Amino acid sequence: MLRLLATIRKEWLLLLRDRTGITLLFAMPLVLITVMALIEDAPFRDYQEVKFDILTVDNDHGRLGRYIQDGLQSSGQFNIVDSVKGHPVTEQAAKEMVNAGDYKICIIIPQGATGAIVSNANKIVNDISHRMGMSIALPVSTRTDSLHVTVYFDPAAKKAFKSAIHQALDNFLTQVETDLLMDRIKQQLKRKDVQETDTMQIQLKAVGLKEQFAGESKQVDVISNSVQHNVPAWSIFAMFFIVIPIGGNMIREREDGSLLRMKLIPGSYLAILAGKMLFFVGVCVVQFYLMILVGIYLLPLFGLPELLLGHSHVATFIVAACIGLAATAYGILVGTVFKTPNQALNFGAISIVILSAIGGIWIPLEIMPPTLQYIGHLSPLSWGLDAINNIYLRNMGLEHILADVSKLVVCAAVMLCIAAGIEKRRIS
Repeated sequence: MLRLLATIRKEWLLLLRDRTGITLLFAMPLVLITVMALIEDAPFRDYQEVKFDILTVDNDHGRLGRYIQDGLQSSGQFNIVDSVKGHPVTEQAAKEMVNAGDYKICIIIPQGATGAIVSNANKIVNDISHRMGMSIALPVSTRTDSLHVTVYFDPAAKKAFKSAIHQALDNFLTQVETDLLMDRIKQQLKRKDVQETDTMQIQLKAVGLKEQFAGESKQVDVISNSVQHNVPAWSIFAMFFIVIPIGGNMIREREDGSLLRMKLIPGSYLAILAGKMLFFVGVCVVQFYLMILVGIYLLPLFGLPELLLGHSHVATFIVAACIGLAATAYGILVGTVFKTPNQALNFGAISIVILSAIGGIWIPLEIMPPTLQYIGHLSPLSWGLDAINNIYLRNMGLEHILADVSKLVVCAAVMLCIAAGIEKRRIS
């Protein structure tokens, strides 16, 4: 017990003597989290939080154009722009502005579009009327060519954004055609069977759409914005960077003979190793909670969302401790394998960057290619991030993080066993 406490005190004194190092150990991750959250705020923000200017050229001046413009405007996602500098937008000018990147989208509603929809609705109603034995026929256009609402996109627009706009416009077109068809059917039915004083309502949408949380809690699930992703993700990244001070300390202890003197002291060397691990796991946990406080109090000052925590604070502490355990074990392994501080520094830094890149720290794993997703799930940083997301985003408890926590503990044990084997071979 005394050896363990003495080791903790030794590591604490070594850390205090390096004032610059301890400042960088805690300050740099805070700067990193703030910068990354600010940079990635827009890509993570939902479409309903971003308003896009849409150029519209309405050559139809009918019900279709009004419906599309009103629908886009009321969604809260778009600003309808039909004039620039006081002049109505023409189709050619709109195409040029979109191609130049001044606007992301342009919608061209062709002349006669509403008339074509009305004609098609009349044709359907005439067919129904004929089958019902009704002699009334509504006018139908003899036009044979098809009309299209044309959409121009900025060449730099992403595929997912294009798909979302296509889906929204297709819904508007379907709704207009359905409304006009129902109007024609109601008119025909009134002429045939229903008195003029009666009211008639035809509603097609018998089944609605409702969003609900998939978890056990009734609380609506948390949106994975830049803060919810970046604060836990880069906290884990910073915790694993503890490999650099640990590896450097172990190599220096070997070089100046401190390690040999500690081994010559009566008692088990495991107490010294446990003291070292306990100290640095504590440092990692302090790092983690300091960065969580940044997400709660500092980032909202920059106009970013506040970090929302889950309900299980005990589970959060256990995950943070297990991440710190895996990070400390990795640092001990690196400090054991390499012989010089430069070797440990270069390998440790680069390996953590690689593990974080494939582990979903930079971007979520689900948007990576399938092969990289499989490889990414082998990264300890991915296990830690999955456990944190289960708590913060899915409001899960201790029982739902056991798998990821177990992986972190087993990984730490394996790395310590490898480091012990290497050290034993070096001594012999």
